[in-house]
Amino acid sequence: MCKDCGCSITDHHHHHDHHDHSSAHQAAHETLHHNPQLNDAKTIEVISKILDKNDHEAAHNRSHFDKHGILAINLMSSPGSGKTTLLEHLADVAPFKFGVIEGDLETNRDADRIKAKGIPAHQIQTGSACHLDAFMVHKGLHEMPLDKLDVCFVENVGNLVCPASYDVGTHLNVVLVSVPEGEDKIEKYPVMFRQADLVLITKIDLLPHFDFSVERAKQAARKIKPGVDVLEVSTKDKDSVKRVADWIKFKMEMR
Repeated sequence: MCKDCGCSITDHHHHHDHHDHSSAHQAAHETLHHNPQLNDAKTIEVISKILDKNDHEAAHNRSHFDKHGILAINLMSSPGSGKTTLLEHLADVAPFKFGVIEGDLETNRDADRIKAKGIPAHQIQTGSACHLDAFMVHKGLHEMPLDKLDVCFVENVGNLVCPASYDVGTHLNVVLVSVPEGEDKIEKYPVMFRQADLVLITKIDLLPHFDFSVERAKQAARKIKPGVDVLEVSTKDKDSVKRVADWIKFKMEMR
């Protein structure tokens, strides 16, 4: 699926600073890939156009959020790291009103779970697409009560590769890595963690059962993204979830 969407042509030079995305296009011209198709000049030109259009739409999404005074947060991780569960528990402690745009290949299950907590949510089914793009998110925005929200989460498709290459118009990126996944995921997928404003180490209640070093995970994250914030979370520990809510509240106040 990546050869179709073009996300595999980007590499670690693609930084989402929401102002300059030219590095992605430069990388498309400079990077050699094992797949000969991705070294073809016509393919590179097509991918560059896709990224240009996506970045333009992402800026449009951000203007929607800014107009309504909303802090938008892109949640990214591999499948099963606990994104939806975290949002369910945030609903119980967050000192702000939030909504969620959900991205999954199929089913409405995650959106239904969020709605059951009294939180507005809209499900996007991507089919075979391995990530959300700015156009999908834009459609979702028109289904959200933006005038009533302080924060809007975009829960991206579970994937530690493709979502990192597509700006969807959010202000912040939060990346989750769970204890069962292993601390090595951070170093194995540096593109994703380089985009992070916050790294959440989730399911820490399982630490006694896995060979996972929180300190090594923190070191790996800060080697890839110096100074990145890191929080440890267990949804069984209300205080740890509240610390996530407090971090978001602080970012809201800093805007």
